[in-house]
Amino acid sequence: MKTTLTTRRAVLAAATLLACVAAPTVQAQAAYPSRPVRIIVGFPAGTGPDIVARLLAQKLSEGWGNLGVIVDNKPGAGGLIAASEAARATPDGYTLMLGETGQLSIAPSSYNKLPYNPTKDFAPVSQVVSADFALLVNPQKVPAKNVKEFVSWTQQQKGLFMATFGAGTPGHFGAFMFGEAVKLKPEAVHYKSTADALGGLFSGDVQGVFASVGLAAPNVKAGKLVALGTTGATRTPALPDVPTIKEQGYPTLEFSSWFGIVAPARTPADVLAKLSADVQKAVKSPDTRAKLEEAGFRVTGTNADEFARIIAADTITWGKAVAATGFKAD
Repeated sequence: MKTTLTTRRAVLAAATLLACVAAPTVQAQAAYPSRPVRIIVGFPAGTGPDIVARLLAQKLSEGWGNLGVIVDNKPGAGGLIAASEAARATPDGYTLMLGETGQLSIAPSSYNKLPYNPTKDFAPVSQVVSADFALLVNPQKVPAKNVKEFVSWTQQQKGLFMATFGAGTPGHFGAFMFGEAVKLKPEAVHYKSTADALGGLFSGDVQGVFASVGLAAPNVKAGKLVALGTTGATRTPALPDVPTIKEQGYPTLEFSSWFGIVAPARTPADVLAKLSADVQKAVKSPDTRAKLEEAGFRVTGTNADEFARIIAADTITWGKAVAATGFKAD
């Protein structure tokens, strides 16, 4: 009898000890985030994605009791360096990436050997914003006020040279899609930076460029450049007087880019759920929404499932454009 009683006491003591050990673990999981969170961005400070990441980081920090949310710029290789690092990060919710169209939907088609797999290595959290493009020309070099005038003028020239902000970017394949829509064959001229590309436009080395609305709007409002049309389904609030290219008789030409938060695959489901809810709340807050829209972005703040569908659909759309050009980055 004594042996049985002793055994029962031992079992109860072990159970109590196990509960005590497990309790902090449960509490730690419930307390996410309990330490600084890092958001990797594959582009330099001051660029569009950096602006989005910093506005989001600030609002997330406020919502998490002023916990540190660090934007870590890892520029290079069109965002591939950042994506590779994020894909290998510990899947605990403390390393995230602000992914963009090129890294997640274009790269799978434009690279033979990609150092990461967008589908297998990342878990979508929320698409944060989308960005339309504007077709820009230099009014000192190109006498056109709309797309049809631009096409007519171009047909009288020796060729059409379109600047891009790098091979394999949305603007690169957007130029090809534009050529298909207007029955022209533009020659893409790849620049290393936005400043270099705009410099080519001002000098007359190229006749046009598809620039994000956030970059285009200040130059258009200052009278330096003319926006002939935008690429969204509807007009952009940043340039409300500029018609879409679809409005101007080219119904097939519609494309945009986007930025969204992804986490390393195998990040716990409860952490992903909290992240998605908090990111949506942050970008849809009145002050953050206003700042993002002022910068030329459309705030979307989707849930994780919707973001996954967008990535998959755009991978098909951009994949067709890449295949049609025969382009490979490696």
